[in-house]
Amino acid sequence: MTINWNGDAPIYIQLYQQVIQRILDGNIQEGEALPSVRKVAAEYQLNPVTISKAYQMLQDEQYVEKQRGKGLFVKPGAPHRILENERTSFLANEWPLILQKISRLKLSIEELPRTIKGNK
Repeated sequence: MTINWNGDAPIYIQLYQQVIQRILDGNIQEGEALPSVRKVAAEYQLNPVTISKAYQMLQDEQYVEKQRGKGLFVKPGAPHRILENERTSFLANEWPLILQKISRLKLSIEELPRTIKGNK
């Protein structure tokens, strides 16, 4: 994982978001193990409690499950549920702000980048 920490959110929240992104991007697949708390703590010089808090959030949302003696694994169906939750959150929280800015700048559909219209 490549992580650039910022001061705007607690590190455990940022770590949680990084894992979510990695699952969405397909870098961590269904059934695949998350890196161990010890490994992440050593690699990023973080307190293991910080990593445990992020991992606990993932368990609480039922995206990962603990397998005794083996670690945490991405649950079947988790990528789809994460995608749905991220879409819902985007449409509820971020998209209205984007629409406001588009309106404020008096941009038309034709003026928006082609990628927004589905053409790449």
